[in-house]
Amino acid sequence: MRNQFDFLGIRTPIRRKITKQYFKEYGVPTKENLQKVIFELWDLPEREYQKAALDLLEVVKKTLSVEDMSWLTTLIVKKSWWDTVDVLSPHIAGYMFKAYPELIPQYADQWILNENIWLQRAAILYQLFFKKSTDEKRLFQYILARADSKEFFVQKAIGWVLREYAKTNPSIIKEFVTSSNLQPLSKREALKNL
Repeated sequence: MRNQFDFLGIRTPIRRKITKQYFKEYGVPTKENLQKVIFELWDLPEREYQKAALDLLEVVKKTLSVEDMSWLTTLIVKKSWWDTVDVLSPHIAGYMFKAYPELIPQYADQWILNENIWLQRAAILYQLFFKKSTDEKRLFQYILARADSKEFFVQKAIGWVLREYAKTNPSIIKEFVTSSNLQPLSKREALKNL
């Protein structure tokens, strides 16, 4: 974490157990209060609060609507680091883009063009677990748009999403990686299990 944030010192399995118990006993915020609660957790200094917000989003994501995407995007660029973006992108944004594909041009297609590396990473990773539902054309378009990036977190995301999709379509990934001018880290990560 490179000393990016303060911590309470609660380990992930314990935090998850606590949040799960809390939701069981007290329920989750109403739809009207959800954004406020998420932002209040996000604004607290210790990282466990942002993780609790992500736990909450995972529980309520099926209640999210098109209108929620703008404030969800704010979470990607606020207190950004891999630990939050790697949950927000494939688990929350990925769910939203699958449920509401009309959001993709307005959000993911714009994120990949943005200079913010966390939006770029989110665009690349939102299809991480799509398997056979992966939009190859869009995925490869995004990767090629950032293939020359010098940012470690972007290079790593490219490799990770390609490695994951290789479990579904190994031949297309081999072909894409060998025919594309990717950074060495992205190539290594992509071909790690092939």
